[in-house]
Amino acid sequence: MTAPFRIEPLGGQIDRATFASGEAALDRYFRTQVTQDIRRRVANCFVAVEAETRQVAGYYTLASASIPIADLPPEEARRLPRYPTMPAVRIGRLAVDHRFQGRGLGASLLADAALKSLSAAPAAFALLVDAKNERAAAFYRHHGFQAFANQPKTLFLPLATAEKTLLGPAEAPNAVTQAAMEEARSDVLPKFATAQELFDDLEKDGEG
Repeated sequence: MTAPFRIEPLGGQIDRATFASGEAALDRYFRTQVTQDIRRRVANCFVAVEAETRQVAGYYTLASASIPIADLPPEEARRLPRYPTMPAVRIGRLAVDHRFQGRGLGASLLADAALKSLSAAPAAFALLVDAKNERAAAFYRHHGFQAFANQPKTLFLPLATAEKTLLGPAEAPNAVTQAAMEEARSDVLPKFATAQELFDDLEKDGEG
């Protein structure tokens, strides 16, 4: 059965004007600024599109980043090479249109971001996010992100951990199945009935 949503790079045929997540800053960025960042090569944007209507249900952006190794918890830092910084991938923004919230789509976008980061040619140590508010920070903590001690709304998740918790075997608490991973590799989101079962404690997904 065809998945109800597809994930793809943002293209010129995508209608961004009606996107409304309920977070004004995230909506304004998607409507007016994201294409400038893409052209300047400072970020890439991926959109979840409803297969039947081609309506944008959600989006996220990825950009390269780095983490000073001194900012990492000691238990993480001691396992790493003694470089001054570690490479990372920043999820700059992540949002779900209000009409599609409560269906686990935010969690599936996060899993797709992890998969793309793991599959990229340049190696990266972790995903990095700057949560817009406490609700968003709680969403990321739910999926295993840790906050930096001096920046509680900046969080990171080692990609080695993400591979196990977001993309691991079906018996893992927050896992997607191997079949869903294969679908994601072909840029198709898994069916969200399944994702909802995996993330059924998420009521809304207007994260940033």
